[in-house]
This record gives sequence, C-alpha cells and structure tokens, in this order.
Amino acid sequence: MKEQNETKVGFRSFLADESGVGVVEVILILVVLIALVVIFKDQLTNLVRTIFGGIQSGVNTIIE
Repeated sequence: MKEQNETKVGFRSFLADESGVGVVEVILILVVLIALVVIFKDQLTNLVRTIFGGIQSGVNTIIE
C-alpha cells in the first residue's frame, strides 16, 4: 500500500513538472522563424543582394 502511495505522489509530481515547457516554446519559435524565412525567401534574397550591391558600390568608390 505504501508503494502505491509513493507511486501516485511520484506520478503527480511528474505531471506537475513544467521544466520542459521552455524547450517546447523555443522549438515553436524556431519553427515559426523557419517558416517565415521559407515564405519570404525571394524578398530576403533581393534585400541581401541590394545591400551587398550598395556595399560593393561604396567599396569601388573608395578604391577608385
């Protein structure tokens, strides 16, 4: 009988433990960020190319 009570207490404490909630939240945030990158891939690629093109123009201006 004592072992059953200890098992019930252990099971209840296991259910009440919320230490893994942080991991789930981080995984969900990463999934959302990856989905946004996939959805806006073309726009992000164009933005990065424009930025690096501006940097290259500035470098060429300084060199000449």
